[in-house]
Amino acid sequence: MKLFKRILVEKRAIVVPLVIAALVNLGVYALVVYPLQKKAATAAERAASAAESLKAAERDEAAARALVIGKSRADEELAMFYDRMLPGSLPAARNMTYTRVPALAQKANVRMVLRHEAPDPTSVKEGRVGRLQTRVVLQGDYEGIRRFIYALETAPEFVIIDDVALAQAEANKPLTLTLELSTYYRLGDNGT
Repeated sequence: MKLFKRILVEKRAIVVPLVIAALVNLGVYALVVYPLQKKAATAAERAASAAESLKAAERDEAAARALVIGKSRADEELAMFYDRMLPGSLPAARNMTYTRVPALAQKANVRMVLRHEAPDPTSVKEGRVGRLQTRVVLQGDYEGIRRFIYALETAPEFVIIDDVALAQAEANKPLTLTLELSTYYRLGDNGT
């Protein structure tokens, strides 16, 4: 400790300016450099955050564009479905099931026993598409019934099999197939 006091007393001319310079450096660091350093670090963090936000916004924009493109493609495909696949009216839908189902039955070597058609009144109230329900009862052997169902399922006409019931009254008698079918058709402005 004495040595330290002695150095301070003897070398006062050198030590005092050095202490003052150190205090000034400390003051400049505390008042200028440190705040600027903090400001620069904050700016870098903000820049990184802004870059992440930009990337997220670009991803959101790409997803929105894909959604718009997907929606327009779906609208086009739906319009094409309505125009090309669905009959344009109830008579056209009746004609499709009235002529096509017996032709497929004859080709598959099954006999049509009964057919009943009725438009679904609830579908007419709901909008753009009507539904024609058809009940068909056929008789024949298993292979013929199988061929008929396959031909109906793969036919280009838009017919949906809603329900299937297969029964045989007695052994060695033909099988009886009862089908509930639906086909849809475009409704006009007046609902028909």
